Amino acid sequence: MSGHHSSCAWKDQDERRYQSTSSRSKTTSSDYAMEQQYLPKKRAENEDSNHKSRKKAVDCRRSTAAQFFVEEETVQEAVTADRVVQLLRDASLARDDQGKLKNLQTVQELIIKKEPKLLDNFLDEVITFQHDQNPEVRKFALNFIEDACKFDIQILPKVVGNLIILLNDQAVSVQKKVIQTTAKLYTLTIKWLCKVKNVDEVMEATWTWMTQLKHNIFALLESDNEGVRALVVKFMECIVITQTFKDQYSQDDLSLDSIPVILKIFRPRKMEEEAKDIFQRIVDLHGASHVSSYNLMTCMQVLTTIARKRFEFFPKVLQAFESLHANLPPTLSQSQVSSVRKSLKLQLFILVKHPGAVEFHSRISIMLSDLGASPQQINKCFPTIENAKKRSISKDSERDWAKKPKIEDVPIITKADGSQSKPEYFKSKAKDTAIDITAEDLVPKLTPINVADLVLVSMLSLSDTLPAHFQSTYTPIAAAGTEPQVKHLSRLLATQLTLAGLGKGVEEMKAQADNTKLDLSDEDDDFSSKQIQTVVGQTVDPKPKKQALVLMPSGGPPTKSNKYSKRLDFPSVTKPLTDEESDRLCQAAYSRILNAEKSIAKRGAAGIRTKILTTLATQFRDDLATDLKNHILENPRSRLELAFNWIYQEYSAYRGFESSVEGPVELYEETINQLLSGVLENDEQNRILFSRFFIDPPYVTEGMAECLKVICTDEAVTETGLQLAKSMTIRRPTKKLLFLGVISDLTLHENVEIRSKAVNAAVEIHESGNMKSFIEAFALRSLKFLLSDTPSPSNFVFFSQPPLAWSEELTKVCLHLYLALLPINHKLIHDLGTVYVETSADIKRTILRALEAPVKGMSMASPELLRFVEKCPKGAETLVTRIIHILTDKAPPSAELVARVRDLYRKRVPDVRFLIPIINGLTKREVISALPELIKLNPTVVKEVFHRLLGSSFSSPLTPAELLVALHTIDPTKCNLKIVIKATSLCFEEKNVYTQVVLAMVMQQLMEQNPLPILLMRTVIQSLANYPHLLGFVTNILQRLIVKQVWKQKKIWEGFIKCCQRTKPQSFQVLLQLPPPQLQEVLHSCPDLRDPLCQHVETFTDHQKAHISKAVIDVLASFRPKDETDSISDLHSEGINERTGEPLPPGQDHM
Repeated sequence: MSGHHSSCAWKDQDERRYQSTSSRSKTTSSDYAMEQQYLPKKRAENEDSNHKSRKKAVDCRRSTAAQFFVEEETVQEAVTADRVVQLLRDASLARDDQGKLKNLQTVQELIIKKEPKLLDNFLDEVITFQHDQNPEVRKFALNFIEDACKFDIQILPKVVGNLIILLNDQAVSVQKKVIQTTAKLYTLTIKWLCKVKNVDEVMEATWTWMTQLKHNIFALLESDNEGVRALVVKFMECIVITQTFKDQYSQDDLSLDSIPVILKIFRPRKMEEEAKDIFQRIVDLHGASHVSSYNLMTCMQVLTTIARKRFEFFPKVLQAFESLHANLPPTLSQSQVSSVRKSLKLQLFILVKHPGAVEFHSRISIMLSDLGASPQQINKCFPTIENAKKRSISKDSERDWAKKPKIEDVPIITKADGSQSKPEYFKSKAKDTAIDITAEDLVPKLTPINVADLVLVSMLSLSDTLPAHFQSTYTPIAAAGTEPQVKHLSRLLATQLTLAGLGKGVEEMKAQADNTKLDLSDEDDDFSSKQIQTVVGQTVDPKPKKQALVLMPSGGPPTKSNKYSKRLDFPSVTKPLTDEESDRLCQAAYSRILNAEKSIAKRGAAGIRTKILTTLATQFRDDLATDLKNHILENPRSRLELAFNWIYQEYSAYRGFESSVEGPVELYEETINQLLSGVLENDEQNRILFSRFFIDPPYVTEGMAECLKVICTDEAVTETGLQLAKSMTIRRPTKKLLFLGVISDLTLHENVEIRSKAVNAAVEIHESGNMKSFIEAFALRSLKFLLSDTPSPSNFVFFSQPPLAWSEELTKVCLHLYLALLPINHKLIHDLGTVYVETSADIKRTILRALEAPVKGMSMASPELLRFVEKCPKGAETLVTRIIHILTDKAPPSAELVARVRDLYRKRVPDVRFLIPIINGLTKREVISALPELIKLNPTVVKEVFHRLLGSSFSSPLTPAELLVALHTIDPTKCNLKIVIKATSLCFEEKNVYTQVVLAMVMQQLMEQNPLPILLMRTVIQSLANYPHLLGFVTNILQRLIVKQVWKQKKIWEGFIKCCQRTKPQSFQVLLQLPPPQLQEVLHSCPDLRDPLCQHVETFTDHQKAHISKAVIDVLASFRPKDETDSISDLHSEGINERTGEPLPPGQDHM
């Protein structure tokens, strides 16, 4: 078929197509079929003459090169057209639906994308397939119509009738496709008509048919199919958005703003009214009591989308959601109610993000609160008022239709009686809906007394048991009694009353509706009388209506089977079959044998049929093998024996049992793989059959093992696949390494669940005693992957993205199987130490974190573990320490472990951190000698050391008192004094351990040290601060320090003075026992002790003062006023007591 046709010929053809009657309708169906068959030839003959005449006139003005390229393009179009003709012929003759669809899709690709000039030529031929029996083919015709109209919208007049025909198709899937296609073409139609300069009768007819198609789709809202109803609602959403004006928040491409006012084919006002009526139908369906949960949630989504894109509908959508919240359909089950409430909550969260939702804050907040949302979630989603105010109003808000007209600009209409009135468009709209009016009327009536009465009355009708529905949906009222909650309650009651036909709002709306009807009837009477007078007066000559153009659908009526009345002379017309024809006939015969399954089985020839099918499929393969595979997979359970007969037939061909020549194993493997993959693609009930394809076949190949490996990557059948692999290691001993490889490779899978199941399977095989060496070797191989600088992609084939660097997760993948085997075979610990030494720091940290679980499965008495500690590789000291830490965390260290760690510490690694895990197993002397180094560690580590010594339930070599005394006696040359102070502070923090009694013992032992520890007085002061009841004991310590001449040790002497300051006045008696020089030093350094001490002495009796030496009195006198000093000095000079006048005791008169 030629691709070039003259414009004149096609213009005549278009005119014939748009005529009100079609010549095709007069022909019989057989004539029409013949016409379709020879249509390409007729077109070519008609165009040939015109083309030749024009070519002569044009060629004379073209150069040679230009003529060459034109001829080449013409040849290319002719080749494409010939191929399209052949594909259409094959599609019409094909019995296989898949082959037919494949040919038609190739036609679509050639016509739409490669040679668009052929679109008009073959439009009828392609759309003829709308009458095919297969719904998928009819859906293809719709898809072709959609793509053709997207490419050239001028095609629409030729195919709009086909859409109306296919909308009445009995297949639900075809109806759904028509609705989806119409939704896309509707907007394209409006855009097309808005761009044209002049609207002709074809365009008007197209719009009329599109409108009819739209109404037909609306009628499907009453369909019995939920999916159809849902798509109709989505289509109605498209209409509402397209046929309304934008607002300041909208950013849609197409709306009524895009339609020119002067375009006569459209009526924007009527389109807007229609959109509002459609919106109301969606709201009515949303509030219907019989609506299903699926359609209800679809309506909710559609209403939310409309409210977001057209803010004028926002209040009505919110009111619809309130009504739904108060009156859920009674037909919903408990789970459906829960789903609807969740969906309602989600839609409200979407609405609340709208910039205009600020004014509805209280209503939305209360509903969200009732649905279980927290105040934080609600406030987080609401846009702030400042942001809402900052949004600049779009220029679209300045449209004439949205402006409020001035009074003087309102047009005045003069009626027939001479009176004047404003048009109906400018009349004020109703203030509120019935629910709003009733709610406003109920608010002042909801007083506490009335509400209490309502509750008491309603309790009479309560059931004895709490309904499950109420229990699952009830949420506590967060803002009970507040004004917003009262308004919300009034709206809920108003919704119930309005639905029942009660309330003030219902009455007012009824009255308003009655008045509107009266006004409309009056206007109709005036208009009819005026029209009659005009006709009688013969002032107007009414013109007859022009007959509308009828568009005929493309494709013509369905063709019937070709039955020629004329008898053909077959011998004269037959000729040898080509290879393609032979293959086609062979395949047709093979298909008939496949489809005759039941009839052959009834006659007892099922075995012969099986042998024929399997032999032919094995011998000729290609399409026959594909047909047999598809036939088996249609019902795998009942045709499983046929599948295994085919597999054994392939094995016989592979082994050469029938032809004595061995064939390639790949064909045998390909057959099993195709059947296996097909079974897995079916439903879950057939998935259990795949195990038989490994158990029953006569031979297992490597490809089958790879296929099983792929099967196990599906989490739904991972467990079954791994169990099969385990059983195959026993069933097929010669192939056990093959299936062990399947399990081992899956231990490196990226998915944690699959990897864990594979590791468990490998461990089970290892514990059973089979193939231990293989599994351990694979685990060691995976561990040694960590020695590489970067991971090799070939080792991680089950990762979606090839790893480029070592991460913590990737390191755990390599360790997973190895660490799972470590508690079973302790010898593996030595390889871990070797690998640990040579890895990077990040990998080492990951290994240390992952060791806890496997090491806990080992024992301290393990000979391999003790040998690993004894022969610790150089650089693996941290690993050994971590292992010992884990082992001694819940149990005391064993003597063997302590001995080996002590030996390692003394001979090889003098790191005191080695001793921390076994510190409870060391002797007292060893712990005390290690203390200077231990307290130099991190404070967290020091705390752990003290916890092991003091807080654990195990026996400790040191008592708390001995530990604190040992800290005080540390040589300052071995450890800084500040570090010792920090260590003692950590001890004082353990108040449960260092009680008042323990600290008294510590101070007693410290007093016995010679020389006195430097930190003695600090410990005394800190003990007194923690336990004030130790004051008497501390005073005794101070007195003993005077005997030990504490002033000879400067640090301790300073602490002594500070302690005296803190223990006054109890320390005054101690100060009076000091020698005069030291007392004078104390009073010089601590002025705050002077006056209190002097006053304390003045309170003494004469007898008490007699026991104070004269030198001490002189020291005190030096810090007193002069008159007091003289009197004290005279008394002592005479040796007479100043109060009693008696002589001083012997020995004190010369002091």
